[in-house]
Amino acid sequence: MGNVTSSVAAKFAFFPPDPPTYEVCKDSDGRLVLPGIRADLNMDVHLLDTKGGNKIVANYWKHPIAKLTLLYSHGNAADLGQMHELFIELRAHLRVNIMSYDYSGYGGSSGKPTELNTYYDIEAVYNCLKKEYGVKQEDLIIYGQSVGSGPTLHLASRLQRPRGVVLHSAILSGIRVLYPVKMTFWFDIFKNIDKIRRVNCQVLVIHGTDDEVVDWYHGKRLWELSKEKYEPLWVKGGGHCNLETYPEYIKHLRKFINTMEKISITKPEKELDSKPSITEEETKHNKCLRLKKKVAGSKKE
Repeated sequence: MGNVTSSVAAKFAFFPPDPPTYEVCKDSDGRLVLPGIRADLNMDVHLLDTKGGNKIVANYWKHPIAKLTLLYSHGNAADLGQMHELFIELRAHLRVNIMSYDYSGYGGSSGKPTELNTYYDIEAVYNCLKKEYGVKQEDLIIYGQSVGSGPTLHLASRLQRPRGVVLHSAILSGIRVLYPVKMTFWFDIFKNIDKIRRVNCQVLVIHGTDDEVVDWYHGKRLWELSKEKYEPLWVKGGGHCNLETYPEYIKHLRKFINTMEKISITKPEKELDSKPSITEEETKHNKCLRLKKKVAGSKKE
């Protein structure tokens, strides 16, 4: 099994931009800022402590009339500096607050990128939203792009009833990006194929029909496995990293947000279930695994 694990680890890796595209500093008032990135009075910069012992960068983008907050987990080959303009556009068009963050080892975040750390990262960001901005899970839309679908479904599967989930060019699991396996192995990473079944809210899946990195099958299967399906968006001719350039992307996303704003959700009894962040078995095998093929086991499907 050790040889198998080593083989998998060799084929997988995270790709944080090197050097990072931004840095975090303090201005004259002691406020955290990102020099070189267009200033925005409606953006707060945070350095958050995670359970993994790292400090991660998170940006909160405020919209004056927002009813919902979108928690955005990006792909594995970008950092916040590269996503800056996209978040400005999404905030304006969707009229939502946006919380974005960099994984451990990305941008100005300390530590190393691993599957386990991405779970600790998103939990720290969610706790910040609750404590600093009073965001309740029933007002939260959890958005994951590519590898970001891993932490997104980790959090969504542990909340009783978030408002909605968006899976953008998402993966079924790490191994399945490389091989069309029908079983889930213990050494696989980001086992979204299992977690999607535990999500108790409407799920929007967006995927390009010509995705050259994560086959369209991943998106279709995740949508099929969702308990509460929202009309998917299959972008004809869309690849892995260009879906935002298609007019139907923002149009369909806006339609989803409008629908989410209108639905009534009963307040959950508790914020998170009692399960640990990640199981003991996953923690044991997670130490030597990373994600590759710039995406950026044994149960049957």
